[in-house]
Amino acid sequence: MTKSALKVRHPHIVARKGYCGGSPVIAGTKFPVRSVVNYVLRQGMTPEELVAEFHHLTLAQIHDALSYYYDHQGEVERDIAANTESSVRSQLGAERGNSPADR
Repeated sequence: MTKSALKVRHPHIVARKGYCGGSPVIAGTKFPVRSVVNYVLRQGMTPEELVAEFHHLTLAQIHDALSYYYDHQGEVERDIAANTESSVRSQLGAERGNSPADR
């Protein structure tokens, strides 16, 4: 069986249309996978440090979020890009008719 044919379960991760913008989040929370990626892979926090900072999370949830990221890297990277401060400001400005292109 090829790697792409395998359907890997991530019991700690949910992604539902209409919930948290459809972004993958840790089940039972609104903590997005993109935030785990940011803290651990971009800022260098250890999973243990993340759990110490966010007491409602477990190591199993953090490791599953990282596993989900590696299994769905393109999707999560698009989610990260869509949720940068500048991207969100641009989206909000466009919705209000104040996009930078309108100025």
